[in-house]
Amino acid sequence: MNLESQPRPEYPRPQLRREEWQNLNGQWEFEIDHGASGRERGLPEKERLAREITVPFAPESELSGIGYTDFMDAVWYRREVDIPVEWFDGRIKLHFGAVDYEAEVWVNGESVGSHRGGYTPFSVDITEAAEPGVNAVTICAEDDTCSPIQPSGKQSQEYEPEGARYTRVTGIWQTVWLEPVPETHVDDLQIEPDPENDAVHVDVSLSGELVDGRIHATATFNGESVGEVTVVTNGRYAGFTLSVDETHRWSPEEPNLYDLHLQLVADGETIDSVESYFGLRSVTLGDDCVYLNGEPRFQRLVLDQGYYPDGLYTAPSDDDLIEDIEIAKQMGFDGARLHQKVFEPRFLYHADRLGYLVWDEHANWGIDHESVDALGPFLQEWIEVVKRDYNHPSVVGWTPFNETEPDQDDDLIRTIYRTTKALDPTRPVIDTSGWVHVETDLEDAHDYIQDPEAFAESYSEIDGPVKKGSHSPVAWSEDLSYVSEFGGIWWNPDADDGWGYGDRPDGEADFFERYRNMVETLLGNEDMWAFCYTQLYDIEQEANGLYTYDREPKFDPARIREINEQIAAFEQSACRQRQEHPAE
Repeated sequence: MNLESQPRPEYPRPQLRREEWQNLNGQWEFEIDHGASGRERGLPEKERLAREITVPFAPESELSGIGYTDFMDAVWYRREVDIPVEWFDGRIKLHFGAVDYEAEVWVNGESVGSHRGGYTPFSVDITEAAEPGVNAVTICAEDDTCSPIQPSGKQSQEYEPEGARYTRVTGIWQTVWLEPVPETHVDDLQIEPDPENDAVHVDVSLSGELVDGRIHATATFNGESVGEVTVVTNGRYAGFTLSVDETHRWSPEEPNLYDLHLQLVADGETIDSVESYFGLRSVTLGDDCVYLNGEPRFQRLVLDQGYYPDGLYTAPSDDDLIEDIEIAKQMGFDGARLHQKVFEPRFLYHADRLGYLVWDEHANWGIDHESVDALGPFLQEWIEVVKRDYNHPSVVGWTPFNETEPDQDDDLIRTIYRTTKALDPTRPVIDTSGWVHVETDLEDAHDYIQDPEAFAESYSEIDGPVKKGSHSPVAWSEDLSYVSEFGGIWWNPDADDGWGYGDRPDGEADFFERYRNMVETLLGNEDMWAFCYTQLYDIEQEANGLYTYDREPKFDPARIREINEQIAAFEQSACRQRQEHPAE
């Protein structure tokens, strides 16, 4: 398959790049296994599966070539891969961006590894099972969307999508690739920006044989070297602080990025080399607000659920990821709540590059929040999410749960919150967005009141709203400072069906009256430091987007932008405080 015809040909892991790799997207053999009996029927050793599928698109999607949308207990993939003989001088890694939900991998009939979790990457070392030349790679993915311990997000648990539940996604839905690595190699990076000290702190994890080695790191900005350091490795770890000669802070207005080049050196020779990048920015928690680079910032966010008409969870192209950021910015949003889905790393890369604030969230819908049995699967995958996305400067907060009920297991919520804070003490964490908080850095609420006067009454008080709103099972706290879901205005005047919140507006003027009132009410409340409007685009039957499912604007983006970009009372107050108390 030539590069032009290969789906998603770009390197999928922007934070840890190597030059030599083999993209395995494209045509694979495929088979649906309704009884999950494939192992007993010998599918790991079978020389041919029944059908063909286009990877990395889920079999429910149009782009997969399958388009089967009923429940599937398990699915199987197989393809032959040609591995160069020179790759066997080191180790050979087979990488998966994401496979929903529980995957096992075979090479030439030999099981080489497994993974549980539908949203996070995993790798298997296939060196011992592979051989130079043609090799058979087989994958089984088991998926039970109705399981009370399996996070499935907005995937429908009924046969048909309805309301705020959409078409299911099964199996491979992100890029699959092969990569040769040295016997001892860089396995992972954790990058901590420190703009106040003109530096970045980096932890390097190594895999393979222990070596008496050194890490040499070089930072560049616009192609010019601005800092370098060499440190001795300690077993399978190296940590260092790299000071930079020029400090260019990252922000939505100036998304400055530094390139980071790492070399692993042993016995005077470079044995591994990887490329990464970082942004120098700080995120700190103030009094019920978030500071960016030491300045209070009002965040104008939009809800993004990462669905595509023909690819479902999978963007048809890298340009589609870019477009979703650009169309949000065209309407005056400076970031998004990534909702009930863990987005692929290349979306976060483009958010870093384009200057777009992101709140990461897990797909907790579908699990039983009252059950202690849900803790293990959820915690395991959430740790992988935080580790995967830690280095992205665009990520400014974590929200592991969304809309958990009053009868939840508080220890489940508390454990995930505290684990997140232990993994990342630098970013704010909202334990469970919108409803019942247990232990949280910030209080937020969801409110789908459609009446402009009633909405204004809830939020016009400067000393903190305390009323119970629409779509919320509990009264709000006096510390409420962020309405993380509101609006959802149902707008599809050319169709009789669809779903949205409340009654549809009588016309475009009615829509804008609602939208302007809601946004200006939140902008006008001095206690509010952020809002998140539902939502950026329609998804299937849900017709409350500002764009259609095909990303066509329903309204002139400039009209939405003019409303969104008005100065917030929070910003005016912060400006007054800076004038009254200037920095020494």
